[in-house]
Amino acid sequence: MPATHRTLPRKLAAAGALLLTAATIAALAPATALAAEQDSVTTHTGATTAQERSRIDTYWTPTRMKLAGAVVPEITPVPEDDDTPDDPRPLPANTPDPGAVWTHGGAADRNIGRLFFTFSDGYDGSCTATVVTSANRSTLVTAAHCLRGVGAPTADDTWRHNLYFVPGYRNGTKPLGGFSIRTMATSSRWDAAPGTTTSDAVAVAGHDAAVLVANPSAEGRRIADVTGSQRIAFTEPAEGEFIHTFGYPKDRLNNAAALYAGSRMIHCAGPARPGPKAPLLWGEPCTMGHGASGGPHLARFDPRTGTGTVVGVTTTTDELVGGPAGTLYATRLGDSAHRLYDWAQTRPV
Repeated sequence: MPATHRTLPRKLAAAGALLLTAATIAALAPATALAAEQDSVTTHTGATTAQERSRIDTYWTPTRMKLAGAVVPEITPVPEDDDTPDDPRPLPANTPDPGAVWTHGGAADRNIGRLFFTFSDGYDGSCTATVVTSANRSTLVTAAHCLRGVGAPTADDTWRHNLYFVPGYRNGTKPLGGFSIRTMATSSRWDAAPGTTTSDAVAVAGHDAAVLVANPSAEGRRIADVTGSQRIAFTEPAEGEFIHTFGYPKDRLNNAAALYAGSRMIHCAGPARPGPKAPLLWGEPCTMGHGASGGPHLARFDPRTGTGTVVGVTTTTDELVGGPAGTLYATRLGDSAHRLYDWAQTRPV
């Protein structure tokens, strides 16, 4: 993979940036062709030995997790803890929320978490992922651009390393433990040569969903038995449908004026609308940005229990897709994501 291609995603994703760049608009035409062609499942092996699992668990210290996504972690101050008090009262149903720390507990506080990884150049980054109901009780969904760039699936620097999921992450702690990743999969559209296809084009064509299979906990428990899970569906979006989304944005690691440093999970809610410049992406009003990638967009969310149905994963913002300022856009889960999910839930753990 060319050095320029390897460096750019690190600066974007390690800083917590969402995927799409200014090249997105130019990529819309080829993306339409990509969307029309059926893809297949491309897989990659993660941590399969006890030694590797232990190494990854040790690697992700509290300080390393807090700084994941800093462009220059060597000189970036460790962010202070976010001590926003919890509120046991449920959020009223269908209450619009442009962005705030989630303080209402429930299932979302247990089965959504921060997904950590290391780029091939050695810098760390993070996204968001969700445990979903599955046959193997070990399947998570996130964004494909959190796991890899475009390129040959056999090339080591195509994929992220040290993948580690911390459900309910809060202020550098692992409330329910941490889980290394056994295997993962994306659409085969990501296998394109970097010189001919951009990550932007693949995502805009609706292929930014990805799946992970988590290793059991140190005590041998499958992740869904520890965290519970969110439902998942692969349905057509409906304009105006009320959607809740969650994520771990961390712009403040690199911009002191930004709202969030990745310390707590953020919640947004509102009616879904298609992106004017990328109609395959659907978004809701939300102030989240860098680091929210891969976070769930949930339909039929019940604020009393914190459960809903994952129908999309965060990909980008209005800056590149258009629409009202402060909109967070998701890749909605369709046939391509369904193939990935079917593969993941049948993996042994």
